[in-house]
Amino acid sequence: MKTVWKMLAVLAVAAAAGTFMPASAKAQSYKAEYRISTVVGVPFPWGLSAQRWADLVKERTNGRIVMKVYPGASLVGGDQTREFTAMRQGVIDMAVGSTINWSPQVPELNLFSLPFLMPDYKAIDAITAGEPGKKLFETIASKDIVPLAWGENGFRELTNSKRAIRAPDDLRGLKIRVVGSPLFNDTFTALGANPTQMSWADAQPALSTGAVDGQENPLTIFTVAKLHTVGQKHVTLWHYVADPLIFAVNKDVWTSFSADDQKIVREAALEAGKYGIEVARKGVTPQDPSVLRDITGLGVEIISLSPEQLDAFRKVTRPVYDKWKARIGGDLVAAAEKAVAAGR
Repeated sequence: MKTVWKMLAVLAVAAAAGTFMPASAKAQSYKAEYRISTVVGVPFPWGLSAQRWADLVKERTNGRIVMKVYPGASLVGGDQTREFTAMRQGVIDMAVGSTINWSPQVPELNLFSLPFLMPDYKAIDAITAGEPGKKLFETIASKDIVPLAWGENGFRELTNSKRAIRAPDDLRGLKIRVVGSPLFNDTFTALGANPTQMSWADAQPALSTGAVDGQENPLTIFTVAKLHTVGQKHVTLWHYVADPLIFAVNKDVWTSFSADDQKIVREAALEAGKYGIEVARKGVTPQDPSVLRDITGLGVEIISLSPEQLDAFRKVTRPVYDKWKARIGGDLVAAAEKAVAAGR
């Protein structure tokens, strides 16, 4: 009997300490800080939307979940193409990531880099909000990453220091900085340019010294980074590819959150994503061309291509499109093409 009472006493002490409490009854064990990776900082729409996500979560959890933005791909030594892998490994807790930068690990994300697939913003929305976007999120979720919302970095336009680009032949021989994606290499090689892969951190010095002649990026990058000061005097609006962003969380981090906190983090991501899309599109649409006017005011030439001129670029890059359609997945690309056509 004494032995029984002794065992009961030990159990009571252990229970009081929480040792034998069911996991569901224990208080959630959260980190003091969760690290969000981004490639660019707060002045850009990308960074602004990431910061908005962190602010909303902190506010709605009364400071229980603190998320800090680490820009410049600083959590992966500046190598933006390693971001997805680092998040899978738990080195990064969360990210607002580029579909381009994640494409080496998720080939299906090359969908958005198929040349001239998406003619306008309506086409981007048709893909991300439709069946193709759902399939892409399912693919990402199968890799221990929980995707929560879409954001946007915008259409990537072409700039250079040498001459106006109105036809594929105008690109011949130009050294163009591109991201670390074989698809971008193929596209610019087909156009007769000399694509040069480098991180964005290295791109601005290279433009300044003339190591490269031009680059392709959303116009928000052009204005915030003041690319007119590094010789970029010619801008061609061609909408050749877009770069949707994805708000995502490492799976282990996600499952450590309570159901209520998961809801807060997800809803905050959705709101921040919508905000980022609005900021990315502000001033660069036919309805609001204010940023285009500002760039022109800096002494920069802006070239808007006619449908016939765009067709010339589309024709030259079509073999690249067909090659990568097979690699990305014919069904996924077909679904995207159908969504774009339906949205017109």
